[in-house]
Parts: sequence; structure tokens; C-alpha cells
Amino acid sequence: MRRRKGFTLIELLVVIAVIALLMALLMPALQLVKHQANAVACQSNLRQWGLYFSFYTEENNGYFHEGWNSSGERDASWMTVLRPYYINNQILCCCPTATKPFEQGYQVPFAAWTNDLDEYGSYGINIWATNPQRGKEGGKPAEFYWRSRDIKGAANIPLFADDLHWDTRPHHTDEPPLFQGQRDDWTTNAMKMFCMNRHSGFVNGAFVDFSARKIGLKELWTLKWHRQYDITGPWTQAGLVQPSDWPQWMRRFKDY
Repeated sequence: MRRRKGFTLIELLVVIAVIALLMALLMPALQLVKHQANAVACQSNLRQWGLYFSFYTEENNGYFHEGWNSSGERDASWMTVLRPYYINNQILCCCPTATKPFEQGYQVPFAAWTNDLDEYGSYGINIWATNPQRGKEGGKPAEFYWRSRDIKGAANIPLFADDLHWDTRPHHTDEPPLFQGQRDDWTTNAMKMFCMNRHSGFVNGAFVDFSARKIGLKELWTLKWHRQYDITGPWTQAGLVQPSDWPQWMRRFKDY
């Protein structure tokens, strides 16, 4: 009788071992590709948000919206004033890497915020890029605010970015987070809200010229957040910050 041909047990184990080895080698590369794809999709979202802000300013003589606390009304938030533009696409409020809220057990940097109106997202506005009508917002004088899109250096002024809160007010003296997710509040050391390793050493942001790009975590301190902001402050190379001054988790990232 003719003998049947087939794999022996040893041969099957060798094949399985080779497949497992190949998967182990490929998984990091696949994860990297996935992270890069998410970062690109996030930038695409923020370009879309740049258009929304552009549409709003076009219809309001070049001015930004008033801001959450400016009028004393919750309906002055960016979520409300821009909703006519994104009403059919709520997912654009979230970076693709951060679509689930903290309340469901997700952690920084892959978690979205929620507010008491059950709105959610993982992007937030630079409050200084608003147009308060009472002369000041949050106790800060009017000369801090950009108010209008028609300003010099708009490409270096953040408007909207990856954020742990829906609105944030950074200062050049804000300290970096000792660990990812460390927060004081959205006005004290507020830069901590933006400083998280969501995109391999970067976050993504839209600017007052309505462009969008990635932002190095240490680069956050070099951007012109408000009119009185010192871009050569203590957490910049121009301000003589040393690599050892940064928290341990940030030291491997690019200096600015």
C-alpha cells in the first residue's frame, strides 16, 4: 500500500514556532504603522477644525467666539458655537487614539474628557484665542487675548490641540507634568493639559492661521499662547533650561 504523505508533529511545531517568531518581529512594526496612521488621522481632524474656526470667523468679521466664561453663558463654548459645522460628525471631537472617556477606565494619553453637559472629546481650545466681551475672561485682562485671526505670527499661535480639558489657559511659567496625566487644573500649570505623549513625543494642533501640524512636547513652551507670553521662558533652550530639568519621562524627547 502507498504511504500517506504529511507533516510530522516536529515539523508542525517548527512551522508554528517560525510563525510565532515572525509575528513577534512584525507586531512592533504593525503597531508603529497604526500609531502613525492615527497621528495622520488626528492631523486631518485638526485641519477640519481649522476650517470650522475659519468659517466662524468669516461670518463674524474675523473675530473668534467669546469664550465659555466671557458672557456668563455655557452656550458661549466652542462646542456650541461651532456645532452647526460639525453637527453630523461628533467623532471629529476626538483624536483617533483617544475616543473613550476616563469614566470608562481609559487613561492618559488615550482617554477623552467629558463635561457636565455630557459633551466629550480629546481636543481643547487655547482660551487666549477667544474674544471676551467683558474686557477680560477668567480674571485676565483683555491685552492677553488674540481676539481676531488677523494677527502677525498666526502660524505660531495655537488655537486647538490634543488636550485633557475642553479649554486651557497656558502660561510660560507653567511647569511640565511630573508624570503623564498629572494635572493641577486648567488655569494653574495648565500646560500639563497639553503635555502628553499621545503621538510618540508629539501632540497635534491647529493654529490661528488655520493650519495643523505636530508639536513636540517640549516645543509647547516655545509657542506664542497669548500676547504677553514669553517664548524664551524658563522651559525653553533660550531660557537656559537643561535636559536634566525635565521630568524623567520627558528627557528623551527633542529639545527646543
